[in-house]
Amino acid sequence: MAGDYAVIALYIAGMIGVGWFGLRLAKTKSDYLVAGRRLGWFMYSGTMSAVVLGGASTVGGVKLGYTYGISGAWLVIAIGVGILVLHTLFARRLVKLRVYTVGEMLDLRYGGSTSAISGVVMWAYTLMLTVTSTLAFATVFKVLFNVPSWVGIAIGGSIVVLYSVLGGMWSITLTDIVQFVIKTIGILFILLPVSIVSAGGFDGMAARLDESYFELTAIGGDTILTYFLVYSFGLLIGQDIWQRVFTARTPGIATGGGVISGVYCLVYGLAGALIGTAAKTLYPTLASAQDAFATIVEDQLPAGVRGLVLAAALSAMMSTASGALIACSTVSTSDLLSKLGLKSSGGDEVSRNRVTTLILGIVAIGIAMVVDDVVNALTIAYDILVGGLLVAIIGGLAWKRGTRQGALASMVVGTIVVITFMFVDGVEANSPIYWGLGSSLAVYLLVSFLTPRTSDEILTVWTRRLNGSAVAEEEEAKAKLAAS
Repeated sequence: MAGDYAVIALYIAGMIGVGWFGLRLAKTKSDYLVAGRRLGWFMYSGTMSAVVLGGASTVGGVKLGYTYGISGAWLVIAIGVGILVLHTLFARRLVKLRVYTVGEMLDLRYGGSTSAISGVVMWAYTLMLTVTSTLAFATVFKVLFNVPSWVGIAIGGSIVVLYSVLGGMWSITLTDIVQFVIKTIGILFILLPVSIVSAGGFDGMAARLDESYFELTAIGGDTILTYFLVYSFGLLIGQDIWQRVFTARTPGIATGGGVISGVYCLVYGLAGALIGTAAKTLYPTLASAQDAFATIVEDQLPAGVRGLVLAAALSAMMSTASGALIACSTVSTSDLLSKLGLKSSGGDEVSRNRVTTLILGIVAIGIAMVVDDVVNALTIAYDILVGGLLVAIIGGLAWKRGTRQGALASMVVGTIVVITFMFVDGVEANSPIYWGLGSSLAVYLLVSFLTPRTSDEILTVWTRRLNGSAVAEEEEAKAKLAAS
């Protein structure tokens, strides 16, 4: 394992070094939270791919492939579809708004007094998303060091917290590019072909597995539909995703880079399912499908190469964990603490974000130590997000008749219904998202029709922002500053 240790040590040192470099770039709130809104298409597409494909997509995707075969790809495919829809329909408008959070967009559209409620829901989602990727660290460090799960979580989580606190979005962006390259090489170009060859190729897998492993719908139509409702819709409205959209230098870069990222996600999803199918062929009686990824890496790859693939898995986990962590910190400072009158400016604002990121990182590590299923944890996060916020957000972007009262009512009712059905029917049931989303939509429409229309003054400001007035104002301010 000496070669593996060397590769992992080099990788970890590199992540911390890049994070330290990001410290020099994060001088303002815009730098710390959205990388100064200066990313080009390559960095944008790489970081977007990195943030959406984390531990649940990698370890969880292989787990689903081990359990269901190629139909296990639907979870990550749903994520890819969400990214494609977001960037073809909404990304240009989001970049023009020049906001930092989903809550700020809702306040702008509905006239204020919505970000507190949406902030609580988004905070719970981003925190749980941080937990899912932090939880997945246990899989890699168990293989490397044969340590208890909590130790692996502590090691991986601490690294993420360190570089996220140092440079915020700049550190996360720079590390994400490195992680994207490592992940692509390790998962797509090494583990995927090695797994298929070791399992005897497609003919060998077909001969040893039930034919259902090669049916696209074996996982079940209800499950596939739920994946699209939860993950595709969730990707449309998640703070962690929107915050990456806000980093694009121009609306065109956001659209083009996002489409590339969406296609990459589709390929990654199929790769994970095939790796899991190969693992089922080679190790048909694993005690837990959750161990499929670690087992095939440990047994089928030579030292050094195994370390690179484990680094690829760490890359997937760290990129999502760091993106979710900075999103949770942003929601905390912009949507929640500011409502309590805890505002700051200039350098103090960056310092407050650093402290908040540190505290939330420690909390996420602690929660991850007591949660034992990465897919279930992700399901909880997305169910709450989609059931609580989807209708108000998409309604605000697409329907002028939607009102602030309708948005608030839909958020409250949708969230309560989702959580209620999780307790009644269980986290893995499809009912929480169906009932939550349905009730949220019904309440939004009913209350919006029963309450006065949003004022023309508010809608005028909203329309001007969607048309790029904020971008023009920023450019004019920069020009005046340069002239002086």
